[in-house]
Amino acid sequence: MTHHEDVHGLALTCASDTARTAFDDAIAAYLAFRNNAADAVGNLIAADPDCAMGYVMRGEMALLANDHRLIANARADACTAVRLAASATRREQAHAAALEHWAAGDIDRTLAIWAEIARQEPRDILAFRAHHSTSFWLGRRTQMMELADHVRPHWGPTMPAYGAVLACRSFAHEECASHEIAEAEGREAVALDPANPWAAHAVAHVLEMQGRADEGIAWLAGLSAHWDGCNNFVHHLWWHMALYHLEKRQYDEVLTLYDQRFRDLAAPLTVAAPDLYIDMQNAISMLFRLERQGVDVGSRWGELADKAAARVGDSTSAFTLAHWIYALARTGRLAEAENMLDAMAAFAAAGEGAVETVIAESTIPVGRAMIAATTGDYNSALAHMRPALPLMQAMGGSRAQQAFLDEVFLDIAEKAESTADCNLILEKASQSHIVPPHGRVGFYDATVRAA
Repeated sequence: MTHHEDVHGLALTCASDTARTAFDDAIAAYLAFRNNAADAVGNLIAADPDCAMGYVMRGEMALLANDHRLIANARADACTAVRLAASATRREQAHAAALEHWAAGDIDRTLAIWAEIARQEPRDILAFRAHHSTSFWLGRRTQMMELADHVRPHWGPTMPAYGAVLACRSFAHEECASHEIAEAEGREAVALDPANPWAAHAVAHVLEMQGRADEGIAWLAGLSAHWDGCNNFVHHLWWHMALYHLEKRQYDEVLTLYDQRFRDLAAPLTVAAPDLYIDMQNAISMLFRLERQGVDVGSRWGELADKAAARVGDSTSAFTLAHWIYALARTGRLAEAENMLDAMAAFAAAGEGAVETVIAESTIPVGRAMIAATTGDYNSALAHMRPALPLMQAMGGSRAQQAFLDEVFLDIAEKAESTADCNLILEKASQSHIVPPHGRVGFYDATVRAA
């Protein structure tokens, strides 16, 4: 086994130039959210079955899916990667160790390794990007921003993946409400490559948070022609488009986007099926918001509840769990919702990792509140959820996505006729910069009533 140099100038332990090129292609597909990224990693492993980084990438992709059915596969890849990396560079050994810790459930140790790799070698785009996305799903916005700020000076316009770095820094700053930097970085990344979905997404967040719905619609519409071949993330981009129309109270347009874009169950096989964890978040949160405005969503809840029921016992994503619980409670499937809560409690009790802690402190009380509200016991629902309010950020998700949880609490507070709790959640949303200047639909109406 020899050391080659990847497209970013880093040593890669692999057998041939063919394997090196396959690695570069896999990284590019991963960064661009391509639907064929897994195939690209498969090509790398086929080109060199002894390349540790191939198994690192395949294992990471399995865990990024937030599906407990794939954890065993990731653990097997971690074992292979650690064995093969013994004869590789120390950086590659660190990557293998990070995957091993992640597959074992120690996400804090994993994040620490990725951060150390990125700090020592800022051009390691895989360590940086993995840290970025995984920190995001733990609500660690400041850590995202700090690492992005550290690596940014080490990249320039002529370097491959420069746009990916800009996009990550853009989103990290947006999540920390540093909108000016976020918009500038995101627009620069899109100018370099209009097909950069993470950059388009970061700017879309800025426009959402600043109440610039018309600009947001034009922004995404102008870029949508570049999304062919994108993975499930394309559904989330259309969800953002629907959010803009929701704020303009164009509910028919929102439902059209729901049925034909981000929840298109009849999509051809060449299009990513809308069943990844983020797809559930998109659909469930949007139906909730529509119903809050009195919109009849018909029978759309049924298939979402079926999907949720099939995932009882899967506690890989704290944020998604809250959505599944809501879908089950909303459709009256309370026994299945209780079963999901029991499985969550068992998972949380079995370990002391970051995800276990978040589920115990936040997701379970939020879930209990949702179930209690379904039975009309709004005061108990508030009592369950109120202590979790300052902790919910750790469940992950963006400020725009987290607004779903805040609006659930607001909905319960209104039904309980608790002005104090309405004001409590409105103040929390305002401090988090969730409410745009024009007032988000739902929040705006409550502000008027509370006043």
